[in-house]
Amino acid sequence: MAKNNPDLFDGAASASKAYTAKDIEVLEGLEPVRRRPGMYIGGTDVNAMHHLAAEIIDNSMDEAVAGHASNIQLELKPGNILVVRDNGRGMPIDPHPKFKNKSALEVIMTTLHAGGKFDGKAYDTSGGLHGVGASVVNALSEWVEVEVARDKRAHKMRFERGHAVGKLKDLGAVNRRGTITSFKPDEKIFGGVQFSPARLHRMAKSKAYLFRGVEIRWSCDPSLITDETPAEDVLKFPGGLSDFLRSEVGKAQTVTSRMFQWPPTSSEERKDDKKDKKEESTRGKVEWAVTWAPARDPFTRSYCNTIPTHQGGTHEQGLRNALTKGLRAHGERANNRKTSLITAEDVMDAACAVLSIFIREPEFQGQTKDKLSSPDAQRLVENIVRDHFDHWLAESPAEADRLLDFVIDCAEDRLKKRQEKETKRQSATRKLRLPGKLADCSKGAADGTEIFLVEGDSAGGSAKQARDRATQAILPLRGKILNVASAAAGKLQQNQELSDLVQALGCGTGAKYSAGDLRYDRIIIMTDADVDGAHIASLLLTFFYREMPGLIADGKLYLAMPPLYRLTQGGKTIYARDDADRERILKTEFRSNAKVEVSRFKGLGEMMPAQLKETTMRPGHRTLLQVKIPEADIKLTENMFERLMGKKPELRFQFIQENAEFAREAVDV
Repeated sequence: MAKNNPDLFDGAASASKAYTAKDIEVLEGLEPVRRRPGMYIGGTDVNAMHHLAAEIIDNSMDEAVAGHASNIQLELKPGNILVVRDNGRGMPIDPHPKFKNKSALEVIMTTLHAGGKFDGKAYDTSGGLHGVGASVVNALSEWVEVEVARDKRAHKMRFERGHAVGKLKDLGAVNRRGTITSFKPDEKIFGGVQFSPARLHRMAKSKAYLFRGVEIRWSCDPSLITDETPAEDVLKFPGGLSDFLRSEVGKAQTVTSRMFQWPPTSSEERKDDKKDKKEESTRGKVEWAVTWAPARDPFTRSYCNTIPTHQGGTHEQGLRNALTKGLRAHGERANNRKTSLITAEDVMDAACAVLSIFIREPEFQGQTKDKLSSPDAQRLVENIVRDHFDHWLAESPAEADRLLDFVIDCAEDRLKKRQEKETKRQSATRKLRLPGKLADCSKGAADGTEIFLVEGDSAGGSAKQARDRATQAILPLRGKILNVASAAAGKLQQNQELSDLVQALGCGTGAKYSAGDLRYDRIIIMTDADVDGAHIASLLLTFFYREMPGLIADGKLYLAMPPLYRLTQGGKTIYARDDADRERILKTEFRSNAKVEVSRFKGLGEMMPAQLKETTMRPGHRTLLQVKIPEADIKLTENMFERLMGKKPELRFQFIQENAEFAREAVDV
């Protein structure tokens, strides 16, 4: 009896599972990076591989921002090899005082948290703050070669999977300076993932926009290019962020004719630049470009020390605060009583903004640096931007008034929509009790809204993150619902899942069905692309056919078509609906001379919210099947539901016998 009780054990068993000091594993050098790359670069996918490129490019950009480099070259070669050159000072190659048998170059490349960016002496500002960039690239590469030219001599060193191969080699006298880093990401870590020329070109272009004093030369072997990415390009933008914003906004009409930007581009405006340079030397540097373009989607692109902060952070909050407070102050000076309605949401409603800051020792959330968390950054940006924004508004009162009127219109529209939503939602909730697990949409009217009936809480969680909150509602259903075609009378009312569904739709069932009370424009069944998912979808179709046939007749019912496979080659990713679609894509969409990574989604819950949104939920990108019953097939449809879902199992058995020759063996892969 004791052997079957997990709470009881004998001495022999405990001895075999002894936990001692021998079980404590110590990882040294760069081995932790190879064991757990996700801790350092966020994973081993195509995004993580491009993070390696960003780390090396950022080192060269730090040299440029510090005033020691004016030229950076980025070259992509066959074999997934990337080369980054700069004409900066070159990495130190003299013996390191702490590791006297190693050069400083070897220490930088093989030791975590080793670099010249901690004490602020070598760099006032830098993108590489954690001292792990170059060493992580080294750890996750099949090989890395670094060539350094400084003091009119060149030296070279090679590394393989994080380890030095031989000593530092003296290449002799040269008449140049700088660092050349060449590396090939390790296929043991990244599989068949390849660098994307288009993505690297965009990365180089954004860096050139961010620092006007640098020229970045891009080159790529033509055999690697599959789109319109140029094989060679010289990237230098005297206007900096203003050039960046103009390229993004294009010919879209803007509220004001002048862009709000800093630093200025004209010599007249540069007269006031001395004061700001003095402030920058002690606090940090802030550059920005903002315009308002109602015809296109708003955006804010932010950077810290040339590092893109995709998730924003404290510097973006400082920009929002400065613009909001400045516009409110202008409205109050103009005695506009509606100024009090304005919020940051209204100010940024149609704003297209690019923000770049350079500060010492910034604090990021995680090694991938997607979000800035430095508290001082908010105060710095808010104070500097606010001062310039006040001047900008005062210089052009007519345009300032035009912007104020536009933002007030946005505020009034926001309040009107909120009032309509609250009125309609309050009216709806008085009529019915909405189920607690329903994630409802915010739009009040049914027109343009849709509800996704999702299989399980896991898929429901992904769908809630992927949805458009304004128009898309999510109702997770647990397991397989009641088969209403074979259930006894009264079972429907007792079934919790179906009761929740009826309450969420609000239109009633059977004789009480009212199309005018339907709370959504579309009802979308979204289940896994497998046998269980098909069964759940069949049960839901049976429910709607039996209890809400008018909903089908009105064309309100749809089936989502989630993909079963994700196929990736380099930076190219395509999703396949089924096995046949997968084979077609493999033959027609990818290069035959390179490996294609094929991932199978076992369920919607395994898909990242961004993947679920892009493939299954986003209008214009998804595929929906509308459920229809042609009048000529009404009797056939009734007969089919009765045979497959009805109370007589012998009819289902007969159907299986009649159609067995068309069935294929299902193989779980």
